[in-house]
Amino acid sequence: MISPDEIKSTLEKALPGSTVEVQDYTGGGDHFQVVVVSASFGGKGLVDQHQMVYGALREALGSERIHALALKTYTPEQWQRLGS
Repeated sequence: MISPDEIKSTLEKALPGSTVEVQDYTGGGDHFQVVVVSASFGGKGLVDQHQMVYGALREALGSERIHALALKTYTPEQWQRLGS
């Protein structure tokens, strides 16, 4: 198992200046919904953005501490346009 706080911390270290929200959506500690807003995503497509996040979580995903990850990524500009 991995905690939402551990995922958040890992992503904030990998993507400095990012805003990260993590929810354990089953309560079992292995299925998560993650929203990441990062200037690092600027000029990158959605696949590249997701690969950046998966790369940061490689160990937890590989060891199956994270079984499922619902991921949404945004640049700060996209996030602002959504009114979030």
